[in-house]
Amino acid sequence: MKHDFETLVPRVNCGSGKWEMMLRINPDVPEGIAPLSVADMELKNPPEIVEGLKKYLDTHILGYTSPTAAYNEAVVGWMKRRHGWDIDPEWIVVTGGVVMALFVAVLAYTEEGDGVITTPPVYEPFGMSVKQNGRVNVECPLINTNEHYTVDFDLFESLCAKPENKMFILCSPHNPGGRVWTKEELCKMGEICAKHNVTVISDEIHSDLIMPGHTHTVFPNACENGLPPYIICTAPSKTFNLATLQTSNIIIPDEEMRKKFKDVISTIHASSSSALGYEACRIGYTECDEWLEECIALVYKNFKLCAKFLDENCPQLTYSDLEGTYLMWVNGKAMGLDDDELHELLHKHDIYVNDGRFFSTGGSGYIRINLAGPTKMIEAAMHRLKAAYDEAMA
Repeated sequence: MKHDFETLVPRVNCGSGKWEMMLRINPDVPEGIAPLSVADMELKNPPEIVEGLKKYLDTHILGYTSPTAAYNEAVVGWMKRRHGWDIDPEWIVVTGGVVMALFVAVLAYTEEGDGVITTPPVYEPFGMSVKQNGRVNVECPLINTNEHYTVDFDLFESLCAKPENKMFILCSPHNPGGRVWTKEELCKMGEICAKHNVTVISDEIHSDLIMPGHTHTVFPNACENGLPPYIICTAPSKTFNLATLQTSNIIIPDEEMRKKFKDVISTIHASSSSALGYEACRIGYTECDEWLEECIALVYKNFKLCAKFLDENCPQLTYSDLEGTYLMWVNGKAMGLDDDELHELLHKHDIYVNDGRFFSTGGSGYIRINLAGPTKMIEAAMHRLKAAYDEAMA
């Protein structure tokens, strides 16, 4: 590989949320161990972005900054080149994060008491954005067939048909199940939502991280049988490990929907991004395709390593195939422990992963493992997981 994907950068005393959580559990974590939880990477940032930001700091003042024409061109070019989606620069609304955008969208397009459909197990801030804004989180649990998740379309349509349910928050690719929805699945979702006038908020933050053999389809590109009102949430944060730069591109083609979204942002005085966030995104979208391809290859290599290891050493642990994201969803119920006991045992063996309960209905008994790290680190974690498994199964 041209880029360095094997150096683990310790993040002690750096303010990293997941490292601080790990160190609160065990202040004496041995060197070389990193948490495998929150979805940012244990990988060095693309050097093109690092060097580009250094040059930017030499030539710019960090005052109030807005997206430039070059920034918008980079976003437009990325969506066309990587996803086959033609967008207009005017459609782009920059926010300080996709989670912020979910909260804004709920406020912009629904009223208090309205129902918002989610498909658990799913990223918990979906439900938070609904409940904390006085709306009703209407769950349409995914069907789990041997750890392969699909939409219960009969239930989905029955929920969309209820007049009080105004919105559907789609996770595409799906976190934590790792599904990359097929064009046919997305088309059916769109057709049902269009039929019942349900607004779709499509969180596509992981859409650049697609494993070999799969293709991500941007939601509107799939909707051949009817296109409901929609917005698409994207960001370079997962793609290039830029979460702290708080830059997300929310793409809203409809002028009235865009105005409602911006009006909420203005009302709550929500900040957008920063000068460095804009520049890092621009560089990533214009100079870092090669880095991303190498990163995807690493994640897929790590997944195949983990899958083989679990099959051979922890055969009663099952897992979802990784189609997209860098997050492996593992069923730990066979270990015979409740969730608290499971994580206590994992912590004993210095395994720090996400608790499945975070992902709402269907998450209990599961763990989510972040695979975006050096292979040696991931392999060592698998051996520690085997020790925990052996202890539980003894």
